[in-house]
Amino acid sequence: MDTVIELKNVGYSYPLTDNPAIQDMSFSLERGGFYGVVGKNGSGKTTLCALIRGFAPNFYKGTLTGSVLIHGKPTVDYEPGELSLRIGYVFQNPFNQISGVKDTVFEEVAFGLENFGVPVEEIERRVIEIMELTSITALAEKNPFELSGGQQQRLALASIIVLKPDILIIDEPTSQLDPEGTESVFEIIKTMKKEKKTILLVEHKVDLLAEYADVILVLDEGRLVRMGPSDEVLADERLIDYGVQLPQTAQLGNALIRQGLSLERPPVTEEQAVAALRRFVEVR
Repeated sequence: MDTVIELKNVGYSYPLTDNPAIQDMSFSLERGGFYGVVGKNGSGKTTLCALIRGFAPNFYKGTLTGSVLIHGKPTVDYEPGELSLRIGYVFQNPFNQISGVKDTVFEEVAFGLENFGVPVEEIERRVIEIMELTSITALAEKNPFELSGGQQQRLALASIIVLKPDILIIDEPTSQLDPEGTESVFEIIKTMKKEKKTILLVEHKVDLLAEYADVILVLDEGRLVRMGPSDEVLADERLIDYGVQLPQTAQLGNALIRQGLSLERPPVTEEQAVAALRRFVEVR
């Protein structure tokens, strides 16, 4: 497998703090994988994202121990702005990602390409293509600040995807969205998964992670306490000890197991739950 992100015994402390935000963390992520990150508030999820994209310690300063490597090269050795060509980052609040210097959605999506000196003809082609992909074509002439939360989040994704990064880091993109907005954002993420982008997604909605993520990382008090296939990790009731809820299907599966249903492991997706219930009916 092709390792694209690797942490080796990483610790990190913000300036003027006594306790480290990340402690002795080691793992590797492979090209094309979809990785979900879970943990209670303050567990280190956003700091982990900042480390991988090079903002810590380069921008936030603080103290870094160990090594964070992107394509085998330490993040601290990259030139300023160099990582932004390799890693796309989507903020939790899309309002923070809108530049504020462009009057239309079309111009906002094109902004990053302009900064990197992409030829005008290619900018137009790529912007149109990405706006269609993210279902914001009808919003092309709208002011970015006039959009709904879900529309702004799709715009934020479009403005990153248009740059064609190999790695996408997405920090709780649905935390402020209703179910419809959440579904529209995950449709875009699903498309990126099909395109074999390496995706690191921080998300509290574990039912969605169960459907999409290949591997789950569980953080607690700045440590990586569990990492493994999503259907194994998200079925484990011990996650509750780390402040992480199980998918509803896993909760149902664990309850059925306690009632005597023979299951290899609790289901974590709707498809797995339906199959398990059918077996239960057949047995009865």
